Amino acid sequence: MTIIDLRTSDPARWKDRLNRRYRPSPDLVDRVAAIVAAVRDHGDEAVVEFAKRFDNVDLRPRDLQVTASEIDQAQRQVEPDLLDALLNSHENVTAFAKRTLRTGWLGKNSQGAAVGERFDPLQRVGIYVPAGTAPLVSTAIMTVSLASAAGVPEIVVTSPVGPDKAVHPGLLTALQLAGATSIYKLGGAQAIAALAFGTNTISSVLKIFGPGNAYVTEAKRQVFGFVGVDLLPGPSEIVVVADRTANAAWVAADLLAQAEHGANSVICLVALEEKVATGVQKEINLQVQSLARQSFLRETLEKQALTVIAKDRAQAAEIVNDFAPEHVSIAVENPDELASTIKTAGAIFLGHLSPVAAGDFLAGPSHELPTGGAAKFFSGLTADQFQRRTSIVRYDKEALEKSVPALNAFSRAERLDAHGRSVTIRLE
Repeated sequence: MTIIDLRTSDPARWKDRLNRRYRPSPDLVDRVAAIVAAVRDHGDEAVVEFAKRFDNVDLRPRDLQVTASEIDQAQRQVEPDLLDALLNSHENVTAFAKRTLRTGWLGKNSQGAAVGERFDPLQRVGIYVPAGTAPLVSTAIMTVSLASAAGVPEIVVTSPVGPDKAVHPGLLTALQLAGATSIYKLGGAQAIAALAFGTNTISSVLKIFGPGNAYVTEAKRQVFGFVGVDLLPGPSEIVVVADRTANAAWVAADLLAQAEHGANSVICLVALEEKVATGVQKEINLQVQSLARQSFLRETLEKQALTVIAKDRAQAAEIVNDFAPEHVSIAVENPDELASTIKTAGAIFLGHLSPVAAGDFLAGPSHELPTGGAAKFFSGLTADQFQRRTSIVRYDKEALEKSVPALNAFSRAERLDAHGRSVTIRLE
C-alpha cells in the first residue's frame, strides 16, 4: 500500500490522489456510443450480436427472456441457507425502503391557495444486475426490492449470461423474491441501450438503475436524458479511519473485503497512529494468502491501495470528506463524534463491530452507493428514486383575488400580458 504521512508532508500531496471523478476515456466513450447506436438502430439483431461477441453466448431473440420454468427450476436448486439469507435481507431492505418513501401533502400558501405534492411510482423501470466475475445475488435484493416497495408495476431486470445461457440459480431466486416482473439474459452496454430505446423483444423503460462495469456506467451516462438514471456507480471503495482502539485484523478484513470486488476497487486506511498503519499492513499480508480472489486482491493492493497517516481526528475527517468514499468505516473511540464531521460518504459504518459486508448483504440500506467522489453530490439508492413528484395547485376566488397584484406585477415585468390576462379574465 502506498503510504502518505501527513504528519510530515504537505497535505496538498494527497489532494489530487483522492480526486477520482468519473472521467471516461475517449476510447471508452466511442466504443459505448457505437454499441448504443447499433442497438437503437437495429434492436434485437444488434443485441444478440453483441452477446455473442462480448459474452460468447449464442442467443436468439426468443431466448432472451427468462421463462417461468427456468425460475422454478432455479428455486429448487438453491440451498436452504442461501434462501434464508435472501429472505432476511429482503425483509430488512424492504422495511428500510418503505421508511424512505415520500408521501403527499396539501397546505395553503400566503394568499390562501391550496398547494401540495403527490408522489406516484414510476410505471416501468429497468434494473441492471452484474454477473460477470461473480453472481451478485445481493444486488438483486438491494435494487429490485426498492422498486417493489415503491409500488412500481413493471420491474424489468437484465443480467448477463455465459455460454450455458443460464442465470445463476441464486440470482434468479433473489430476483423473483424481490419482485422482478421480467428478466432478460443480457449484459453490458447493449443491455442499457435495449432498456433505454427498446427492441422488438424488450420494451423501453422510463428509468434505469443498478451498478455495472465501465461499459455499463458509460452507457447509462450516454442514455441519460432519453431515460432517467439513478447514479453512475463504479468500482467498489472503502476508507477505514482507525485509531489505537481498532483491531488491526478486523480493519484489514474490511479493506480486503472491498478489494475483492475487482482489480479497480479502491481501498484506503486513514490511521491516527503509525503503529496502527503498521499493524493493519501486517494483517493484510497475512490474510490475503488465504483468500480466494488472489488476482483481484493483489492488483488492488499494488495499484489502488493507500495508507494515510493523519495527525489528528480533524485531519482524518478532512481526508474522508475530500475522498467522499462509497463506504467509510469509523473504527475509533467515540465513533459518533467523528462521524458527525463527515459530510460526504455513501454509507457510514460506526464502531468496531460494524463490518461493511453487513451493509453489502443484510443491514437494510441499499448497497448501491456513489463512488469516484460522487458522494459529494449523489446519495445512495433509495426507494423514493422510484417515485416521481407532481405538484398540486388549487385556487378559489378569494385566493385568486388576493394574488392579482403580484401576478400582474410579474406579467408586466416579464412583458407577458397574456399571463396577466389569464388571471384577470377569471374575475371579470
